[in-house]
Amino acid sequence: MRADDVMLIGDMAARTGLSVSAIRFYEARGLIAPVRSPGGQRRFRRADIRRLSFIRIAQQLGLTIEDISAELNKLPSGRTPTAGDWARISRSIRASLDEQIAALTQVRNRLDGCIGCGCLSLKKCALYNAGDRAASTGAGPRYLMGENPDR
Repeated sequence: MRADDVMLIGDMAARTGLSVSAIRFYEARGLIAPVRSPGGQRRFRRADIRRLSFIRIAQQLGLTIEDISAELNKLPSGRTPTAGDWARISRSIRASLDEQIAALTQVRNRLDGCIGCGCLSLKKCALYNAGDRAASTGAGPRYLMGENPDR
């Protein structure tokens, strides 16, 4: 491995915008695996920039560390991931994001109407949740949680 193919942890932090402690955390969780110098210093591969950037984005999208680990485990070990490798992960995550977008869109579109919470304070509630019909299926804002008010 050439010297310019690896970076010190401080350089990796500066390049990715993550703190050194965050990088160490991800290392401890097995999301990245730096090599060690003969003196024991961490040396990160340039490819780890993309892994760390993926971790950062995935967390912003709501993926858990376990979800992120599962996705990163799909990448090959022993070589730098290719564009095709990253595309496979992208397709996997895209389906989950599409589901989240659909759910958020539904919540946004229903938020100003009857949400099935049982307050019956809006005129629309008398139509969509007459007599607090939604309460028979459970507590909370039933219609925002995915139940159909037309049932």
